[in-house]
Amino acid sequence: MPSSLDVITIGEAMAMFVATETGELRSVEHFIKRVAGAELNVATGLARLGLNVGWVSRVGDDSFGQFILDSLKKEGINAEGVTLDSRFTTGFQLKSKVDNGTDPIVEYFRKGSAASHLSTQDYHPAYFASARHLHLSGVAAALSESSYALLDHAASAMKALGKTISFDPNLRPVLWKSEAEMVEKLNHLAFQADWVLPGLKEGMILTGQNTPEGIADFYLNQGVNAVVLKTGADGAWFKTAAGEKGAIAAVKVENVVDTVGAGDGFAVGVISALLEGKTLQQALVRGNKIGSLAIQVQGDSEGLPTRAQLSE
Repeated sequence: MPSSLDVITIGEAMAMFVATETGELRSVEHFIKRVAGAELNVATGLARLGLNVGWVSRVGDDSFGQFILDSLKKEGINAEGVTLDSRFTTGFQLKSKVDNGTDPIVEYFRKGSAASHLSTQDYHPAYFASARHLHLSGVAAALSESSYALLDHAASAMKALGKTISFDPNLRPVLWKSEAEMVEKLNHLAFQADWVLPGLKEGMILTGQNTPEGIADFYLNQGVNAVVLKTGADGAWFKTAAGEKGAIAAVKVENVVDTVGAGDGFAVGVISALLEGKTLQQALVRGNKIGSLAIQVQGDSEGLPTRAQLSE
């Protein structure tokens, strides 16, 4: 086991085939193979900034699984919490190419994947205890009941150990049985976090509130330390349990290439900055900057910067 990690996150990674030409996916003949997954995007971004990151998951004992493991090694992400599962396959997805700044079309082939069989058996106490921070996302929570149980157990265990926790709701309504179940279960995880990072629309769905202040207070009243809201073209807004609040304007981007991964890039900026002891204002500035870099290239994590690139 590693002597110490800065961050551990849990989630699913898939092989992603990105179209090299615009148009309907059914008509595309050429694709580029990449790795995709919200939590892995965050792990990758944090590792590129020099943090020691562990990623917990299951991948199939197949070419896609090996491709993901090779990617972890390339990015310097600790893979001791990853299980190579011979029973189930690794999921994959197809993503269209767009050139007008709209969201690309993504088709998923993940049902019954190895990662959907994550469970509390994947919680290894010594491994998790070696980290000072846990980052969770609503994507992994939606994979299966057993995956949700792992996240819930990890959150309560890490909280008991005095570790900090961040939570990005990352709503995937199609993966839940109902909106009511999604709201109940994701809020249960959010209430255990120190930092909650919803988008404005996500916050409205999860809290029933329609203002940033109302959304923030919903979570702050449950013991959360800070709520950071992604407010789209307006940038980001935050409020803390101590009543401090503020807004940071978005970074203007002239050419939006691929919007997927922007929220993950924002999370990378906020989490890394807070773990370095920076203020929330500084964290939001970094989050906005990395989010803006993420949408200027094709691919979910290709735009995430190294420490040197971030300071340029």
